[in-house]
Amino acid sequence: MNRLVPGNFSVVTEFVFQGLCTSRELQILLLLPFSILYLMIMVGNLFVVILIIIDHHLHSPMYYLLANLSFIDFCLSSVTTPKMITDLTKENKTISFGGCMSQILFAHCFAGGEMVLLVTMAYDRYVAICRPLHYTSIMDRQKCIWLVLLSWITGFVHGISQLILILELPFCGPRVIDSFFCDIPLVMKLACINTDTLRIIINIDSGVLAMACFIFLLISYTYILLTVQIHSKDGSSKALSTCTSHIIVIVLFFGPIIFIYLWPVSITWVDKFLAVFYSVITPLLNPAIYTLRNRDIKNAIKKLINHR
Repeated sequence: MNRLVPGNFSVVTEFVFQGLCTSRELQILLLLPFSILYLMIMVGNLFVVILIIIDHHLHSPMYYLLANLSFIDFCLSSVTTPKMITDLTKENKTISFGGCMSQILFAHCFAGGEMVLLVTMAYDRYVAICRPLHYTSIMDRQKCIWLVLLSWITGFVHGISQLILILELPFCGPRVIDSFFCDIPLVMKLACINTDTLRIIINIDSGVLAMACFIFLLISYTYILLTVQIHSKDGSSKALSTCTSHIIVIVLFFGPIIFIYLWPVSITWVDKFLAVFYSVITPLLNPAIYTLRNRDIKNAIKKLINHR
């Protein structure tokens, strides 16, 4: 729907999603699988958070950071997935202008926060493995709280900066978004003005930031793994398992985001697949990766089951 404003312009007050696909039959088939996947995301990530809270053996910096990661994953998926699922039941998939801007804000808040949190988790593993004698003094409770607050604040600032860049754009023509949620590259295509300069700014803000964090994390974990190989023997198996889990999470999270923002050519079906990957698949896999590969988490689950 459009509303008339002075200057012979009509301003878009809502957008229309094309969704994952145009086939009505395929949409109905996708409804149950995606509903189950979102339920698993909620249960898996919130279970990790609750387990870490109730088990005092998991009250360490690494698991405190892991609990925050699971909560952010739950929030990030909840920004887009429920709307996508409900739209699978509709022919007219609309979202208000305010709802679209809210998706952009919160998606970038949680994604930006997760980037910084993953860097914090890398720092925690560096201190634990490379400076074990000083670990408790360096990663004390107060520092952990401040590091987590830093990740949330950074995410909020990142989300606000992205929203400010796009909020004042004039949308007076097409209002169809060929996706299942609002993301900045897709929304900018609908603006009435040339957005080439703005696109460069946003790509620098999001894409280059993600790439820089990704490279920093890979270098950090490479250094950690080399340190383990050289200096550690008894604890190398556990350290390697923990770091491998972190690296898998990093690749799954950063890969799609970097591709979407830095790849010069936009391919619709690829963009949709990657959007599903980082909004549904990655939040689903993260708790599974940490649960299946982490001895302490598995022991805590066994204790919880035996206690019952």
